[in-house]
Amino acid sequence: MEKSTAVLIQGGALGTVGSTMASQYLVVALAIFFSCTQVVIEASSWWSLGMNPMNPMNPVQMSEVYIIGAQPLCSQLAGLSQGQKKLCQLYQDHMQFIGEGAKTGIKECQYQFRHRRWNCSTVDNNSVFGRVMQIGSRETAFTYAVSAAGVVNAMSRACREGELSSCGCSRAARPKDLPRDWLWGGCGDNIEYGYRFAKEFVDARERERVYQRGSYESARIMMNLHNNEAGRRTVYNLADVACKCHGVSGSCSLKTCWLQLADFRKVGDALKEKYDSAAAMKLNSRGKLVQMNSRFNAPTIHDLIYIDPSPDYCMRNESTGSLGTQGRLCNKTSEGMDGCELMCCGRGYDQFKTVQRERCHCKFHWCCYVKCKLCTEIVDQFVCK
Repeated sequence: MEKSTAVLIQGGALGTVGSTMASQYLVVALAIFFSCTQVVIEASSWWSLGMNPMNPMNPVQMSEVYIIGAQPLCSQLAGLSQGQKKLCQLYQDHMQFIGEGAKTGIKECQYQFRHRRWNCSTVDNNSVFGRVMQIGSRETAFTYAVSAAGVVNAMSRACREGELSSCGCSRAARPKDLPRDWLWGGCGDNIEYGYRFAKEFVDARERERVYQRGSYESARIMMNLHNNEAGRRTVYNLADVACKCHGVSGSCSLKTCWLQLADFRKVGDALKEKYDSAAAMKLNSRGKLVQMNSRFNAPTIHDLIYIDPSPDYCMRNESTGSLGTQGRLCNKTSEGMDGCELMCCGRGYDQFKTVQRERCHCKFHWCCYVKCKLCTEIVDQFVCK
């Protein structure tokens, strides 16, 4: 009983202080809540539309969803901002191709970085690349650019193939250097529409976010918008004229030409070069991004930019999202980034033998098939410690 009374008296004596502390705890709790909310927002992205279509969080390619109207579909899509959801409701038939564009970008990223310590690994179906994208590194710059480029590519093709109700074949003007006797027609990739819609959709997320000028978050928004645009313009600039011959016995006395997208591997190669020469940026006193080293030429709208140094991709780090290189295959004889010395970060490597089977001794038989034998070979492989 005395113990209970003592507790009550202590509580009464500290009533004023307690209320003050309660207010402080409330402020701290709210701060934690909003910071966690921010993490959740950052952890989901429209890139998730490019992941496994059978994932229940990604119903864009499930045809039965379209029957019940736009609102249910758009509300089911993880990672969309409010502006992106509105565009989804207005252009429901576009969403499948947004997903295809994201998937194209993810695959190209993984191809371009297959021999790097960071190999563009996807960690889950929601955040896709994980916490590593919260760092404004040159790898993040490339990822934003190549995914935006993928959407332009997919949307432009969808227009040409008649998949979308709001666009069709390209209406690009006839090039001035095209020979007079060549016809300008056919059904070209509608790059103009693909560029415009990709800009509206992909950039919507960044434009909705409002932060104080001069803050790190505002710098990230400017960085993301710049790299999105660089990716889109790479697709636009690499598009070229394609022609088809007409005439008796293939004489090519007449040609029909149209505008055609470049193969996306060419886009990926171009963006990889931009990644290698990406410009490090910083915020100036006016809240604008300026080049870190003023001795270099200022980056153009076609170049990639970044604001943070890359994290250490050698070791697994939960805070940065680095998966490390332990267990990665490496090339013992290479002196490049895929070589065991660089890939394994000096930790050494293990060697093991594996059996590879491949087709060999193929012969063409009339008519008309190729018959091959199945050959086995024991090869040495090397894995980082």
